[in-house]
Amino acid sequence: MQERSAGTAATSDRHRDPQLDEHVRADLPTTLRPTGDNNVIDFDNRVAIVTGAGGGLGRSHALLLASRGAKVVVNDLGGSRDGSGGGSDMADAVVNEIVEAGGEAVANYDGVHTWEGGEAIVQSALDAFGRVDIVVNNAGILRDTSFAKLQEDQLDLVLKVHLYGAFHVAHAAWGHLKDQGYGRIINTTSGSGLYGNFGQSNYSAGKMGQVGLTRTLAIEGAKYGITANVIAPVAASRMTEDIMPPQLLERLEPENVSPLVAYLASETCTDTGKIYSVGGGYMARVAILEGEGATFDGVPSPDDVAEKWAAINELGSDPAEFTHGVMEQTTKIGQALGIEVT
Repeated sequence: MQERSAGTAATSDRHRDPQLDEHVRADLPTTLRPTGDNNVIDFDNRVAIVTGAGGGLGRSHALLLASRGAKVVVNDLGGSRDGSGGGSDMADAVVNEIVEAGGEAVANYDGVHTWEGGEAIVQSALDAFGRVDIVVNNAGILRDTSFAKLQEDQLDLVLKVHLYGAFHVAHAAWGHLKDQGYGRIINTTSGSGLYGNFGQSNYSAGKMGQVGLTRTLAIEGAKYGITANVIAPVAASRMTEDIMPPQLLERLEPENVSPLVAYLASETCTDTGKIYSVGGGYMARVAILEGEGATFDGVPSPDDVAEKWAAINELGSDPAEFTHGVMEQTTKIGQALGIEVT
């Protein structure tokens, strides 16, 4: 993967018009057009980083945030879908779109897969705009193969981009978010991470890892005004163009995902540690649940486990959802055993 230095800031010569003039509005996708003077959610004086923003979902996120007043770092390595190569054209094109619409943006071409890359991306925001408020970890690559055929390089780079990349950028921004007592982090998992998919063991592992990262950031960030949530988007992009049927892709424009990202990135939204499925005009919260369970007197034998296997597998009518960390799970186990956990 080719590393590139950060780009320079680009801003419009015109002061941002919150409603944008008519010819700019006509150029924006429908979901990106301001809806009138009653907009509640805006990002004036906020700075957003969007990784992998040179196309697809990232481009859509960047355009929507910018149309609502955010100053945006448009990060994209400019490589191919498998992570090879690099270039500045993709990020530069999105910056130009934002500027032509009256917004402010800076291009950055660093890869998220290194610690130094994450720091450079955040430094681009600080150099251009003096702060960072929002991190949208969207960058991704695919190197699909069956588990039996998986090679080290197919695992290594996919994990570095998806899982390490989210760590790198969020960590570089974390101290700044803590110091200012405010921040919004939106990570990107997928249905493959949540539910599995043939040929994507590497991708699925990296994506599910982002769920655990998000839950922990939500816990650690709570007292500093930092929220962290994770989305599982389904959208038409170069990542999915040869995976989904054409009739479905027609319904899955990236612009249907970005409004959720913008809401999660706003001051209005205070939910944290949540997982959301989104695509094609559909949005839903996803939860990790624990069933009612079974208990044993003493150390069970494998035969005892087999005898209660149905009860162990049963979620029951009132499954538990743990949203505040692993101690909730510990407390539930203690309650099942008649032990108070404080």
